[in-house]
Amino acid sequence: MLAARASTRNVQRIARSFATVVDSAGVKVAAVDSNRPTTSVTFLVKAGSRFETKAGVAHGLKNFAFKSTAKRSALGTVRETELYGGLLSANLSREHLALTAEFLRGDEQYFVDVLSSFLTSAKFTRHEFEEYVTPVMQGEIELSNADPALHALELAHALAFRNGLGSSIYATPHSHLTAEDIKAFAKSAFTKDNIAVVGTGIDQDSLARLVEQSLSKISTSSAFSSSPSSYFGGETRIQGHGGPQTVFIGFGSAGAPAPELAAISAHLSTTPSVKWSKSLSPIATALPEGTSVQTVYLPYSDASLFGLLVQGPTSASVKEAGKAAVTALKSASSLKGDDLKKAVAKAKFASASATESREGLVSLLGSKVLTGSASTLEATLSSLDGVSESSVSKAASALVGAKPTFVAVGDISSLPHADELGL
Repeated sequence: MLAARASTRNVQRIARSFATVVDSAGVKVAAVDSNRPTTSVTFLVKAGSRFETKAGVAHGLKNFAFKSTAKRSALGTVRETELYGGLLSANLSREHLALTAEFLRGDEQYFVDVLSSFLTSAKFTRHEFEEYVTPVMQGEIELSNADPALHALELAHALAFRNGLGSSIYATPHSHLTAEDIKAFAKSAFTKDNIAVVGTGIDQDSLARLVEQSLSKISTSSAFSSSPSSYFGGETRIQGHGGPQTVFIGFGSAGAPAPELAAISAHLSTTPSVKWSKSLSPIATALPEGTSVQTVYLPYSDASLFGLLVQGPTSASVKEAGKAAVTALKSASSLKGDDLKKAVAKAKFASASATESREGLVSLLGSKVLTGSASTLEATLSSLDGVSESSVSKAASALVGAKPTFVAVGDISSLPHADELGL
């Protein structure tokens, strides 16, 4: 009982430490000052692949980050960043482009300027596109196609949502992109309404002041529009060479993400709570040796993709594990009692522990800052408190009642079809 009370107090303390979102010169800003010796600042831009004007431009924009701007060359950015001992990174999702700087506390003025200069004065030169951006894009495309799990998830999004969220975060091989295409996309994306700034290890007032100075002249209008996501589903099979035999069994839903799906994902997860022990997941006990089932829950602003990624050394083992996974997913509609309490507690822990890392904090709360919605851990945990037996039953039934999204990557002559797994 005492441990439970202490845990609750800690969660409330962590939740309160995340500052209220403020508007700085039209840009939403939020920060957590945890008194650490290092700081990070992320500029989160609504420039993911779902908003592309041409296939692959979001991927190209991500790889143009930290190249030449009106203030400094790409080489100058590298040299100055190394002198400060900092790290720069760019990450792309289906909804956002995240530009992040990590550095020693006190160097925020320089690094906010580096991030903002890309948004305000990037040159998008042709020679940098051909010599630096294109080779990296091609390398990332090849790596994604060589990873059966990543390849399966990309195909699953295309089947589940078709357009919008179905757009790949990778350009197609030999795509006919130009630097001008990417420049035009950036011009539409880099507006105040599309940008949020999230900081850790920095005072919110200081960050807001720097953002106001650096982005005061950026455009205020947004040219982006995206139709609401719809879920479709479907099945596809891709011959793969190398890597484990892979099957993705998924379902999707349109609308705001439901906390019930997070609870179901936690319930089905095969990750044990005690190291070296066997998970008590209803799936884990039925898995053949060497075969894994990973729960996949990907919530977006207006839709969610939920599924089970099955991988194993042989098609027969994948088929056996896939049957167990489908049976367990269908039985989730009857989740109740202590099993439901455990699932909710695991989902809460996953959300809370994600905020321990900077990447997790931005992933969990960044998009909420951008939309101006409740951007605290407390709000996320409170939504899980509302999960009940009836709401889980309703969510699970609606999920498996939809058309499945089924992807097989590997030896497609022997990998199972959806109906062979009970779908």
